[in-house]
Amino acid sequence: MIDITYPPIILSAYGMFKSLGLKFMVEGAEHLPRKGGVVLASNHVSYLDFIFCGYSARTSNRLVRFMAKKSVFDHRISGPLMRSMHHIPVDRAAGAKSLDNAVDWLEQGEVVGVFPEATISQSFELKDFKTGSVRMALQAGVPIVPMITFGGQRLWTKGHKRELERNATVALTLGEPMEVSKSKSAEDSTEELKSRMQILYDDTIERYPPPAPGTWWWPARFGGGAPSLAEMAVRDQEDRDRREGHSDSG
Repeated sequence: MIDITYPPIILSAYGMFKSLGLKFMVEGAEHLPRKGGVVLASNHVSYLDFIFCGYSARTSNRLVRFMAKKSVFDHRISGPLMRSMHHIPVDRAAGAKSLDNAVDWLEQGEVVGVFPEATISQSFELKDFKTGSVRMALQAGVPIVPMITFGGQRLWTKGHKRELERNATVALTLGEPMEVSKSKSAEDSTEELKSRMQILYDDTIERYPPPAPGTWWWPARFGGGAPSLAEMAVRDQEDRDRREGHSDSG
């Protein structure tokens, strides 16, 4: 695999991290295998999670091929960059093809990055997971490395203006590889993955420097000002109902 643009883009990102004075708390980076196909499954709290999850792989000298919405690849600026770094477009209208593409990369020994929640969690807690990550791992015969990223929402996330806050802490926690069992359903394996990530999440929050009570980017369960999972579930359902209403009226 020839990567011409990926390394210089990484160097540019590292330069941005340095200029912003970002502080990284990285735990468990040794759990990412140095060779062979592997699914890197992370939660999703910010628009910068692709960069931060990729940063977690630096000590293993691995480049992560992320699965991302097709619209990102259709954009005139981000599209050429995403394709040059060999990331994987996800077309929800052709989900099977996207999964097959990811499996191909895994079978070639690549690291494929996946966000099982599919969208950014505005509660900054774990939402429901899709089953794609365990299905591709099972099909390719590779392990899943669960990980948690937290803190990127302080810089740029859904529903908030881009702040690029200086001296923010970004926590990256990787867990032990998880083998997907053929004897379990995709749903049961996905629940196991989520359980493992929940443990990593709670550990990350415990180690993360706590902000003042009510801070908008801190989870409600821990005294922060972010909406709770239950509140976001209601909002998400209202959004779905609104979209379906527009579709019916059209």
